[in-house]
Amino acid sequence: MSRYPAAVDVAIVGSGPAGATYARILSEEAPDAAIAMFEVGPTVSDPPGAHVKNIEDADRRAEAQRRSEGPGAGEATVNNPGAVTSGMRRARPGTYLLSDGYQADGEDGLPVAAFSSNVGGMAAHWTGACPRPGGSERISFLPDLDDLLDEGDRLLGVTTDAFDSAPFTALVRERLAAVVDDDRDVAARVQRMPLAVHRREDGRLVWSGSDVVLGDVTRANPNFSLFDESLVTRVLVEEGRAAGVEVRDLRTGEIHEVRARTVVVAADALRTPQVLWESGIRPAALGRMLNDQAQVVYAARLRGVEPPAHDQIAASGTLSEQSGVSWVPFTDDMPFHGQIMQLDASPVPLAHDDPVIPGSIVGLGLFCAKDLQWDDRVEFSDSERDSYGMPAMRLHYTLTERDHEVLERARIEIVELAKAVGEPIGDRPFTMPLGASLHYQGTTRMGETDDGRSVCGPDSEVWGVPGLFVAGNGVIPTPTACNPTLTSVALAVRGARRIARDRNSSLLMSD
Repeated sequence: MSRYPAAVDVAIVGSGPAGATYARILSEEAPDAAIAMFEVGPTVSDPPGAHVKNIEDADRRAEAQRRSEGPGAGEATVNNPGAVTSGMRRARPGTYLLSDGYQADGEDGLPVAAFSSNVGGMAAHWTGACPRPGGSERISFLPDLDDLLDEGDRLLGVTTDAFDSAPFTALVRERLAAVVDDDRDVAARVQRMPLAVHRREDGRLVWSGSDVVLGDVTRANPNFSLFDESLVTRVLVEEGRAAGVEVRDLRTGEIHEVRARTVVVAADALRTPQVLWESGIRPAALGRMLNDQAQVVYAARLRGVEPPAHDQIAASGTLSEQSGVSWVPFTDDMPFHGQIMQLDASPVPLAHDDPVIPGSIVGLGLFCAKDLQWDDRVEFSDSERDSYGMPAMRLHYTLTERDHEVLERARIEIVELAKAVGEPIGDRPFTMPLGASLHYQGTTRMGETDDGRSVCGPDSEVWGVPGLFVAGNGVIPTPTACNPTLTSVALAVRGARRIARDRNSSLLMSD
């Protein structure tokens, strides 16, 4: 007997923050709608979708990460970005690399393009950074963007005060502000990083995953069901509109059809277009405008600080909280986004007679906005298959002359920021291998009109396929440098409200 329902009102493909947003908003605004969520990976945390950093036992946390690595489980991973050298291809714990097709001849490619396969998606492993887009990062044709971002903050549980008690956090911001804030609008000045994290009464930090987005209202919704280890192989389309999904039960290998009035594909920016392609839904813009964020990292040792009077409670069981997380917002004049936070340890050896004050080694990261190109894309094969039996993907990705200029500016700027904070560590900053940001965007991009350059409209409904919605970072149409999760959740709010509104209207008409 199948564990899946024969029919639902809404089928959601993917359990990351964007997919979870659809389930949450529909549970709040259309509670009678039957919702089925399908996730290719296993449940690795409790409650389902919770961040693995909240697992206090190190062995259990490592096991949850390993089970999230899909077909790449057991392969080499790296914890500290400073340990990655040029040409090294290693995934972060909880993720696995695209094994082939990540770089075409003569192109830059995305050598460390990676995925996670688990309930909660990448939100079970992320840093929780939720900055708001600014300047050209913003989507100009959405007049309600700020309201949507506010709702995204609510769903993700975003706070800015979780690290206020860290002894060095104000000092780091003051030193950064001294070299950054002149001539900047207030909103673009150095500030606390908005984070999807809250502090419990006992002082420990709790990082948000999809469990927080789903919330109690979704978990208590009798009309909501979550099915893990379930691969959606294609969207069913009948008479031009979405009609359901085909699902392979990875526990048994059996294939089932689940009928649905509405389908939301929120797999990720590479696997969402893969599902559409396999379904025969192939608009011209599908997979195009692939957008990553090149990343430059460096480290500095805080100068003139004294050891804290007492250790703070660990943020993840291992990291002593001293320096907090600071944000240098993107601007069009300075087209990168800065994230400054302490490191567990120095990325380079220090002298044995030079003891390190806890929390005094800070890492600096600048994410660069990409010059969008039509030919930066993910392609899918009609003959070759990946480890899940889906169309094999090949990435085409090239940095433009402007991209190289922005990267060089970032290398110069990060040195100045490191000097402002303290004493730079190492001879030069390190440019991460392309794909390391895990912030892939644009492949199912939103557009104001159906002009052939976008996949979906302002409500995330796919052009020409009523009832089919796409969600996640791939929907973001602008070149961004800031972490994209808050924006993708905000766009999912808009799409979910549209579904709820249409459903509620049809119910009123039928009464």
